Amino acid sequence: MMIDRRRLLTSALTLGAMHAFPGLSYADARPLVFATFTGSWEEAHKAVLVPAFRKASGDAPVVLDPMLSVDQIAKVNAAKSNPPIDVMLHDPGPALVAIGQDLVEPFPVENSAYYKDLIPEAQDPNGPAPFFQVVGLTYNPDTVKTPPTSWADLWNPDYKGRVGITNLNSTLGTGWLVEVARMHGGSEANVDAGFKALEALKPNLAAVAANPGALATLYQQGQIDISPGNFNAIQILKARGVPVEFVAPKEGAIAFKTTIHIVKNSPNKELAFKLIEAALSPEVQTTLTEPPYLIVPTNAKVAMTGEIAKVLAKDTDELKKKFVFQDWKTINQQRASWIEKFNRDIKI
Repeated sequence: MMIDRRRLLTSALTLGAMHAFPGLSYADARPLVFATFTGSWEEAHKAVLVPAFRKASGDAPVVLDPMLSVDQIAKVNAAKSNPPIDVMLHDPGPALVAIGQDLVEPFPVENSAYYKDLIPEAQDPNGPAPFFQVVGLTYNPDTVKTPPTSWADLWNPDYKGRVGITNLNSTLGTGWLVEVARMHGGSEANVDAGFKALEALKPNLAAVAANPGALATLYQQGQIDISPGNFNAIQILKARGVPVEFVAPKEGAIAFKTTIHIVKNSPNKELAFKLIEAALSPEVQTTLTEPPYLIVPTNAKVAMTGEIAKVLAKDTDELKKKFVFQDWKTINQQRASWIEKFNRDIKI
């Protein structure tokens, strides 16, 4: 049986602390566990957020455990009294689920130096938002000579066997399905038209990725030429020389905030708070707006510059006007059944 490397590291750090301080329990001794997202998010947090947290916490040990939001919620639900995660990262839909299932602690707003500087949309006492994500069209400019302009371009016969998508466990996948449904008269409450369109897309599909990070890897491997995708996920690929570009479709790119939460019953609440504070700080957010990460900030003291200002928006007001914000409370009501249907019917 294969051993999970992160779990092994977590256990080793915990046992080391217990050996050094015999009075500590296993829960008290274990390092802070931050469930970030896969792919570019893990890389950005490892390179920028973790060092800032260690500096602020006196070099406290921290383990990144990248996974989708739905998997974070499942792991915490499986061990509510002694959760294996201290800090969760969620897009809008899963955040509502985690809060509704009483899996998160209120964020101690009164102790935060940076909460007041966040734009109003990012201020949530259940877990503030350290950044926005934007989903549009990504493509290989070496093989797609005419840049796409619409979600509908994915059905172009020229792209037979070259289109990639993600499954609906990811916010990218579900959010994109809603937009496809909307193109054909549907909405957040009714995506039947979206599923019908997915059936018609099958000849063009080359792969259904498990998550946005895996989708980005397909460009590296030359398996796909065009897909819906996260703006941020392609930036590290571009920095590595992978030919890939992002464009907002004429229907409007999808924008959503991503929130960060202290897990209820975490033995590391103080360290969790310090990690979140670091994520909200202008220093960390400014660094993350720079190449190769280009993450859209939520701290009002951090300006949108460079590629973010050129391709996405010059500020959050423009972002809110230009892009599509979806109703995730409505989406969540049927999302589980959509995931089941997708996994059953959308095979290539």
